[in-house]
Amino acid sequence: MAQNTNNTSSGCSKESCAGCPSAQSCPSAQGGQGAQDMHAPMNANSNVRHVIGIISGKGGVGKSSVTAMLAVYLRRQGYRVGILDADITGPSIPRMFGADRLAGVKDEEMIPAETATGIRIISINLLLEDEGQPVLWRGPILGGVLQQFWSEVRWGELDYLLVDMPPGTGDVALTVFQSLPVDGVFLVTSPQSLVEMIVTKAYNMAALMDIPVLGVIENFSWLTCPDCGRKIELFGESRIGEWALAHDVPVAAHLPLDPAMTAFSDNGKMEYYEVPEGFAAVAALLPKEEE
Repeated sequence: MAQNTNNTSSGCSKESCAGCPSAQSCPSAQGGQGAQDMHAPMNANSNVRHVIGIISGKGGVGKSSVTAMLAVYLRRQGYRVGILDADITGPSIPRMFGADRLAGVKDEEMIPAETATGIRIISINLLLEDEGQPVLWRGPILGGVLQQFWSEVRWGELDYLLVDMPPGTGDVALTVFQSLPVDGVFLVTSPQSLVEMIVTKAYNMAALMDIPVLGVIENFSWLTCPDCGRKIELFGESRIGEWALAHDVPVAAHLPLDPAMTAFSDNGKMEYYEVPEGFAAVAALLPKEEE
């Protein structure tokens, strides 16, 4: 469960020391008395019970659409849900939900946008005058913005905060894992064997950071022919089962490539899309309050 903590540090931690030449002698790397909690403090007017990351090793696998669909599914089950769009340089969550600005600012705290069904969203695009404006910031600034999205946003009461991570295993992903109390992550992939290799990198990063991998979601598994109803495997036969077995990770869902989802997303109507049945299995893998 996400815990409210006031301990912050710019120093190293055990999780961030993988590959460091001083790891053998550094007390932080060894988990000794020098180890420090680097989590940014939760906003004082917020109570976020679980923080869940949605990650991938590369772009183009539909990670943001999976995040959006999971949020929609959970909201329909009665959960209080928020999305933190951590893909600062390529944000897409606001457009999917038709959000274009913050709900407001109160006592110097940002009030997240709220969709028609009550999903709360924070994204850099909600702060820009022009959503097409590029974000030309270096890693430390991006990291600071993400910490603000956690500490300076009034999330209120949330059962789940879904973090739409940027693709890859760079600075921003590292900042999320170090700054936010992430309870677990879902890996998003697609059937190509090349993507399997890349998603292994994301899996290994989560393992190095001691973040539980809740499951792997294979997106774009098939396309249903609009004429005959036959399932067409556009990207070849799925091999994710072999990968999941080798890494002891459950396959949470196989999701189709659905042109209707694209239409709902492009028109800011994601909440009205009938999400695939596979999300019931994804939700079942989430940590629950009693845990």
